[in-house]
Amino acid sequence: MVQYAVTLKDGDWTVFRDGSPLEHGMSRSAAIQMAKDLAFEAEERGDPVELLIQGYYGEMSRRLTGGVDD
Repeated sequence: MVQYAVTLKDGDWTVFRDGSPLEHGMSRSAAIQMAKDLAFEAEERGDPVELLIQGYYGEMSRRLTGGVDD
């Protein structure tokens, strides 16, 4: 499973992949779009995906998708 997350870190919106930062200093909407695009690409490869997105007040939304069964 691959995990993508969008969180507010040190005052900047940051996109993480499996806990490692990929891109920072983004607007929240740009970070969410990047994470969704990366998640879509992973799903197309058949990887299960967990997508975590932090809200403006700290709450987290979570979405899980399954991979392709062989």
